[in-house]
Amino acid sequence: MSLLPKLHPRALAAPESGIVAVINYARGHEGLIPLWAGEGDLPTPDFIGRAAARSLAEGETFYTWQRGIPELRRALAGYTARLYGTAPDPERFFVTGSGMHAIQLAMTALAGPGEEAIFTGPLWPNFSAAAALAGAQPVEVLLESRDGGWHLDPARLEAAVTPRTKAIFVNTPNNPTGWTADHATLRAMLDIARRHGLTIVADEIYSRFFYEGGRAPSFHDVMEEGDAVVFVNSFSKNWAMTGWRMGWIEAPAEMGAVIENLVQYSNSGVPAFLQKGAVAALEEGEDFVASQIERAHKARDLFCDALLATNRVEMAKPAGAFYAFFAVDGMQDTRAAAFRIADEAGVGLAPGTAFGSGCGRFLRACFHRRLDEVEEAGARLAGWIGRQA
Repeated sequence: MSLLPKLHPRALAAPESGIVAVINYARGHEGLIPLWAGEGDLPTPDFIGRAAARSLAEGETFYTWQRGIPELRRALAGYTARLYGTAPDPERFFVTGSGMHAIQLAMTALAGPGEEAIFTGPLWPNFSAAAALAGAQPVEVLLESRDGGWHLDPARLEAAVTPRTKAIFVNTPNNPTGWTADHATLRAMLDIARRHGLTIVADEIYSRFFYEGGRAPSFHDVMEEGDAVVFVNSFSKNWAMTGWRMGWIEAPAEMGAVIENLVQYSNSGVPAFLQKGAVAALEEGEDFVASQIERAHKARDLFCDALLATNRVEMAKPAGAFYAFFAVDGMQDTRAAAFRIADEAGVGLAPGTAFGSGCGRFLRACFHRRLDEVEEAGARLAGWIGRQA
């Protein structure tokens, strides 16, 4: 007897990942250069692994603080203070089992059945799925592709607000487009949230990967005391810790008991020995982060220049994150194209259809890899594009 008819409709409606579909198809292709997933190719640095291993060897394998070990919460407050010139209270920080877990907890806390959460798209698909699984309706407001880049029209964002809207989810720098909101745009979004009594969920996971100098503009720069802003973040990108599944939430301390309960009823806390590795990342990892950004910047130029030289690609060099989001002249079905490119060019890409409506003619490439591989991938793709009628 099948259990499928007994499953809840929200679980059954969870969409298949268009990215994973291509990965599953072409994962074993010999010689393929995988630019489909959102991670670099470097393993976690030794100093982080040693800190975790030392903690494990010392027997730190018991239940731990639901909000995160005090040492890590202090380290998160210190890291945030250094980055944004603020003096946040460690009570604002909560450790989660990945950035995705942080998003799920934020959406569970803020929206539910009969309510809506606006998001700026194109966007990594997991947010809209998380909102839907919480019972809320995700509402997409698309960025505009014009003048060689991506732009948000705040008037369109505000027009999407209804009496059911509870939150606005903003990912900047953006996956997949690389769009990075400037301070004026951040202020405009914050003003909309204030006028309508909404909470902003700010995903600034790529804030360090900003190619115009320093870090990306942040809601930390424009918010005021009492503004309803919840930050979700991850250790994955900056410190090459994707497989560790660790993230954090920064939120008003008054939300602490609620977030602690949500942690308890989901993963019941992150292992203490992993958190010790995260402390090392925050306190000793600046040189590694700087080297990652420098390499990604060079890779961006190598890859984008190769594609733009075909004169058949629509793309703006991204200001932030580490993805090229591009359209090829005459190509509309990029889901089918991603499978063909894997077979015929030996490059793994993510189809634009995975990132929301209106993205069917785009492909996403993660260029955060070894420079010779990125150069080879760009050459293969340029050659493949040149062979298309």
